[in-house]
Amino acid sequence: MGEERLQKLLAHAGIASRREAEKIIIDGRVKLNGVVVDALGTKADLEKDRIEVDGKRVLSGEKKVYFVLNKPARCVTTMSDPQGRRTVKDLLGDIKERAYPVGRLDFDTTGVLIITNDGELANDLAHPKKEIDKCYRARVAGIPKEGALEKLRSGIKLKDGLTAPAKVKLLEKRQGEASVEIIIHEGRNRQVKRMCDAVGHRVTKLTRVSFGPITSEGLKPGQLRPLSTKELSSLKALTTGKDEKKR
Repeated sequence: MGEERLQKLLAHAGIASRREAEKIIIDGRVKLNGVVVDALGTKADLEKDRIEVDGKRVLSGEKKVYFVLNKPARCVTTMSDPQGRRTVKDLLGDIKERAYPVGRLDFDTTGVLIITNDGELANDLAHPKKEIDKCYRARVAGIPKEGALEKLRSGIKLKDGLTAPAKVKLLEKRQGEASVEIIIHEGRNRQVKRMCDAVGHRVTKLTRVSFGPITSEGLKPGQLRPLSTKELSSLKALTTGKDEKKR
């Protein structure tokens, strides 16, 4: 394999996505040949050097696994929680590989969450340049008028900048509330909730219906299943297709 940057090696080995691996290094959780390393430019050879994360040696060649989880409410999208709340890791059962979630869903947001130890794919899926659609169904307070929906479609100015245009559809009206479908390809923190807040409609319930071609159809909250060969191929094709179109 030869020498490569530590964050890339950790991603290849299925420890985390490259972005998460960078944070792991900066936090001082990585040792290279017995010495703590916190510099992102550090290079190593997985075949020759001893690399440890949280005291556990990183080995190459771990079997790649791919799952979809129907994330329940009141569950954090992390592998551990200092507050003792239920985590995604608690739902992974007897999966032997060190798989982890791609991106995050809020504590009370439910729905599709991809779980894998394929660091390169996870990095591609989470990268905003890939523009992979994520479909959400939001229950909001009040009935949004067409003007509010158009603002969401055009882009909303948030504290961290203007959002990309979204695909928005009013699905259902009830007394004092409505159901709205919102499709975005960004992944900012609490983005759908902040977008709806910006047009005066607080989100009271939020579910991610799909991530690219992947849905949680047939899964109860808290259940997961392996991705089919066809689903995985579609997902990988989606990450490479965006690059090919831009060439």
